[in-house]
Amino acid sequence: MLQSVDDERLARFPLLREVAPALLAEAARHARWRRVQPGEPVIGYDDNSDEVFLIISGTVRVAVHSASGQEVILGELGAGETFGEMAAIDGLSRSASVEAVHSSLLCCLPRTIFLDLVLKTPSAGLQLLRLLTGRLRLLDARNVELAVLPVRHRLVAELLRLGRPREDGQLRISPPPPQHMLAARIGARREAVSRELSAMGREGLATVSRQSILLPRPDALREALRRAMAGDTGRGSKK
Repeated sequence: MLQSVDDERLARFPLLREVAPALLAEAARHARWRRVQPGEPVIGYDDNSDEVFLIISGTVRVAVHSASGQEVILGELGAGETFGEMAAIDGLSRSASVEAVHSSLLCCLPRTIFLDLVLKTPSAGLQLLRLLTGRLRLLDARNVELAVLPVRHRLVAELLRLGRPREDGQLRISPPPPQHMLAARIGARREAVSRELSAMGREGLATVSRQSILLPRPDALREALRRAMAGDTGRGSKK
């Protein structure tokens, strides 16, 4: 691969757009480029590797698996996002496993090279802080939801996060995550998620098809979630 192509890809990456060309060129010389296919593992939980991964194209899934094999999905990341920076910062082992969802091109930067980029470029360092803060806020929100909300409202919170607005004010999730994936995102059983989606359909709060999940009344869902967080959970399964 031509060096200039590597430099250009790194220069377009959101986190590195204001990094000095000389630093980018040095990073490109040490970068390892990796193509992964759907289902292929990228890093494993508790690995001792410390590379940082820049997603050039594609999607990966971040998850933790219990000793019994139960999967808890922490999220999915796409083009322009990074993962692996925690191990690069603190030098500890990996806190989650990552595998490809779609065919993905990854730029793998050694720990020292990545830290050099962000420490010598204040704007990149600030973006990294915002990235980590955003993930911490999301983790806090999910921990609270898991502790105090029944399945219905945990599912509603996740659907609202996944939904993309349409011009008519409705939210659309396309393609729709499989029900077992939704269950793994919210710490529930697939059967409970299926039951709640069916109930939301009967109540006019969701329309589920093979192509999408449509939320025609997102404001009503947000209000129900607000009330639930205030202590009025109403109906909903506990597991």
